[in-house]
Order: sequence, then C-alpha cells, then structure tokens
Amino acid sequence: MDRYPAPELKDLPEDIRLRVLEVQEKAGFVPNVFLALARRPPEWRAFFAYHDTLMLKDSGLSKGDREMIVTATSAANKCLYCVVAHGAILRIYEKKPLVADQVAVNYRKADITPRPSAMLDFAMKFCLKSDEIGETDFAALHSHGFSDEDAWDIAAITAFFGLSNRMASFSNMLPNPEFYLMGRVAKAK
Repeated sequence: MDRYPAPELKDLPEDIRLRVLEVQEKAGFVPNVFLALARRPPEWRAFFAYHDTLMLKDSGLSKGDREMIVTATSAANKCLYCVVAHGAILRIYEKKPLVADQVAVNYRKADITPRPSAMLDFAMKFCLKSDEIGETDFAALHSHGFSDEDAWDIAAITAFFGLSNRMASFSNMLPNPEFYLMGRVAKAK
C-alpha cells in the first residue's frame, strides 16, 4: 500500500534526521518505523519519547522482558512488523535464537522460566481482556517477584504497543529484511 509513503531522510526535520542517523549507525540500517512515522513529525516525537520512556528506563523488567511482552502481544494483535522487529531484538537480548518464534506462536510452550511466563499471562490478559484484570492477576505477578510498579510497566508497554501494532498494520508497514536474521545467525564482522 502506497497511500502513506515515507518521507526521504533528507526531508526530515533536523532533530528527527539526526536520531534516524544514530539508529542507522547502530543497527546498520534504518528500521522502517522510523521513516514511516516521520511523515508527521510532532507525532513521531511523541511516539518515540514514550517508547524510550517505557523501553529504556530502569525498572524491575529487563530489556528482554520488555521485548518479550512486545513480541507476544504484537502476535496477539497480528502485527507482522512488531513481531518480526521486536522478535529480533528479543533474540539478541536473550541470546536465544528460537525464543522469539516460540513466544510469538505460543509463549506457554516457549523455553522460558515461570517468571516471564507469569509476566506474559498478565500482559496477554491485559492485551485481550483489560477489563478483567483483578487482584488475582496482581497476586500471580507478586508470587513471581513483580511489584505493582512492574505491573504498571507491563500494562503500559502492552498498551503502547497496541497503538504501535494498529498503526503498523493500518499503514502496511513491513519489517526490514535485516530483522529476519538478527539474533539467529552470527553477525558478519
């Protein structure tokens, strides 16, 4: 779908262009989300400010935990872009080439411990039936060492990526080919 073409890097506002170039330097390519959302600079800034706040802060959730939440809930929302892109990041953080596929298809059968499984139970219930979250859900998290603040983070990540999933699907944002192999095979030096 070409209804919403991504702007050219040279046409972006300076602050966004510099951030995209930083990402390109680190990753070796520009993830499609950075250009696709840049067609509306104020929304891009707000989106990535909240993304960074949720995904980069210190909390009781590891970076792998966060990517696991994104991968599982994005699969439930049928978002190809986020499953593939965040699955790649999950494989890298967890140093497990199979984990992202397992989590995306059926996290209950994935090679993960009971703690992240409980976290994903909470995230998936929040993703699919947020109105049914109750004390027993918090108690299940607490029994695995998660705090109420961790529960908030799980919910916020799930909700934020619900937005991201829907915009990616709506705009037909496709994963960069590079994401498919990241964390599966040794990186060429």
